[in-house]
Amino acid sequence: MEKAVKLQVRKDLNNHQQQNVIKLKGSLISRGYTEIIHIADLDDEFHINFFETSIDTKNEVREFINAFITKENLENTIKLFR
Repeated sequence: MEKAVKLQVRKDLNNHQQQNVIKLKGSLISRGYTEIIHIADLDDEFHINFFETSIDTKNEVREFINAFITKENLENTIKLFR
């Protein structure tokens, strides 16, 4: 089972959306799910943010991300990638 978690993040963000994406990344790091989040271009519209986490916490991380996306109304901004 792959340990990487990948997020598809829209490039064109308003200030509020950008702050929430930063808040999500900070939360992932502060909760100990990862130490670093990498960013790569996907295409003209999206970045891929990805990080390694333990296999034991991967489902917990995915649930946390989905809950954060719903709570902050970021469905059109960020989503789990594959």
